[in-house]
Amino acid sequence: MQRRVTLATITAGAALALLAAGTPAAHTAARQAAPAPGTLTSQNIATAGTGSPHYRIPALTRTTKGTLLAAYDARPTLADLPGNLGVVLRRSTDGGATWQAQQVIRKEAAPKGFGDPSLLVDRETGRVFVFYAASVNQGFFGSATGNDESDPNVLQADYSYSDDDGLTWKHERITAEIKNPAWAGMFAASGEGIQLRHGAHKGRLIQQYAIRSNGANYAVSAYSDDHGTTWRTGTPVGPGGDENKTVELSDGRVMLNNRSAPYRTVAHSTDGGVTYTPFQQDRELPDPANNGAIMRFAPDVAATHPRAQWLMFSNTATTNSRSNLTVRLSCDNGQNWPVRKTAEAGSAAYSTITPLGSGTMGDDRVGMLWERANYQHITYSSFDLQWLGGVCAPVTITPPASLPAGRTTEVTVRVVSQNDKDLPSGSVSLALPSGWSAPAVTVPALKPGQGANMRIPVTVPANATAGAVPTTATYLVRGSQRSYGDHSLTVTAP
Repeated sequence: MQRRVTLATITAGAALALLAAGTPAAHTAARQAAPAPGTLTSQNIATAGTGSPHYRIPALTRTTKGTLLAAYDARPTLADLPGNLGVVLRRSTDGGATWQAQQVIRKEAAPKGFGDPSLLVDRETGRVFVFYAASVNQGFFGSATGNDESDPNVLQADYSYSDDDGLTWKHERITAEIKNPAWAGMFAASGEGIQLRHGAHKGRLIQQYAIRSNGANYAVSAYSDDHGTTWRTGTPVGPGGDENKTVELSDGRVMLNNRSAPYRTVAHSTDGGVTYTPFQQDRELPDPANNGAIMRFAPDVAATHPRAQWLMFSNTATTNSRSNLTVRLSCDNGQNWPVRKTAEAGSAAYSTITPLGSGTMGDDRVGMLWERANYQHITYSSFDLQWLGGVCAPVTITPPASLPAGRTTEVTVRVVSQNDKDLPSGSVSLALPSGWSAPAVTVPALKPGQGANMRIPVTVPANATAGAVPTTATYLVRGSQRSYGDHSLTVTAP
């Protein structure tokens, strides 16, 4: 299909025309050596009222040359498209310590608007893509059906690309190429797309979209097997789709992770993102219907490498508020998420994460771009595995059918080592309500793949209220490494 080529070009000089978003003090403070191991470092790279009334929707990637690119919306209000939004960018060539002045990727006169960026790097060519939606009259929910690229009532699918590491950009429109005319609204899911690194579809570029069809929302992959020359979309999965991300698993499948309340939903593809299984809830990933992120921790290692199955995930881990920004680690392609740590307990919203290194030993830092303090800031953070403080050992709680009030009943907790090295002996404990009691129990040393069952005596007070009581089991090993498992205990009358 004929494509619409080069809608506009932003020169390097014009790119620096918009006022830098960070304050001078914050910029100066960022000029520091590489972060110390075991630390979470953070700095605001955009603040509401500086350069634009508002900023939203973070996207982050690391180019083949090692440059960090952070893209996001500059908005006149906090409202989504339609509106006179623009997509802007900051670059860091020193690993996120300092950031260059904010530049414009795409902004045009009202009523045109561009928003919800998602970055994607072709690791074979070095080209950087940023996908986003383009509006005139209508946003996602008001968009007309059809794929006429000149219809002001159709929300358009645009992207920009850069061949000079994000300094200059050219723009294209691919609505007619990827949008089924029966669909209504369609927009790129913000954050970061992926390129498959292994298997039959190695080199394939995949960018996720949310689409609206017959009044319901679906998720769908747009993909290219020719480095972005042409694009196609697969079969939508849903209903119940929303902003969603994909990750390549070590067994060759693609996992789709979807925004959904009260838990994230996931689907899997065995054909490189063309078709997916139906959505299923992942009850280890609570979500308030907020955009999150998933990534393969060491995307280039072979399937036999101990870290090939490691995934990292970020979102606001609550079911009813945009708060408690949490980072999690899975060591088994997302079957379990035993490692978690809170990065921000207070107000937070969208987040996206990207590897800053190979993901192997000593090169395991991760970058995270996120919305902080009720959308007042776009904040860049970085951390490593030592800060995360986890251990690859899923914890499972198997309680009896009921725990009678006023009695002591044993609860079984199982720990299975997914580590590639032996684990020394540790302990497991249960977090319980005030007035309950249960001792910490020793977990024996575990070899890779070995598990152990611990029986923990839980004493329920006589005045405990009947019903479900949530609890968390914590496995502690080597003094500071932890993994977690959640479950509910059912209290009954004595």
